[in-house]
Amino acid sequence: MKIVIVDYGMGNLKSVLSVFEYLGYQDIAISSSPAVLNQADKLILPGVGSFAMAMSNLNEFKLSSLIRDLVTIDQMPLLGICLGMQLMGKSSTEGGLTEGLGLVDGIVNNFTSGDLKIPHVGYNQVEISESSRLFKDIPDLQDYYFTHSYRMKSQKNIGQSTCNYIEEFICAFELDNIAGVQFHPELSQVNGIKLLRNFLELF
Repeated sequence: MKIVIVDYGMGNLKSVLSVFEYLGYQDIAISSSPAVLNQADKLILPGVGSFAMAMSNLNEFKLSSLIRDLVTIDQMPLLGICLGMQLMGKSSTEGGLTEGLGLVDGIVNNFTSGDLKIPHVGYNQVEISESSRLFKDIPDLQDYYFTHSYRMKSQKNIGQSTCNYIEEFICAFELDNIAGVQFHPELSQVNGIKLLRNFLELF
């Protein structure tokens, strides 16, 4: 199995890579090359930073349309992590209203005002959706590591799992060959590592 971690200039790529190596996978590449992405069996789209800048980079590297085609036409499995999950939605207001990859019916906005601090940083519980593949054999209401100021919501069922911080928001989703997580599984200890293994084995 060839795993390709998409490099568009924004993301903690090596920490994700180290988890896959820990799990025993050897054919792993970090790349922005369309030729390398085309050879992948599974794609990982990590990310930290601004949504608008991330989409600008993906477009500049000519990766946006390629990722859409690989996922929708070739049915290549894709996992988005943190900002990478948000990029899979329709749009975000971070850095100005910006269109996303449009792979799921999700809209990304900043948290509404509340008594809790923004950004949302630290461990928080996830309420798992029924029949989840990502969370297979992982108990419900476990803690995962978050760091973000914007969150995704949707009017549709996108196989979402949720977290509550200021308000309920989508912290994971899974539809057919794609999945996304708002938290960082690579920083979420045993359960996060199990989730990454589930994606590789079940998608």
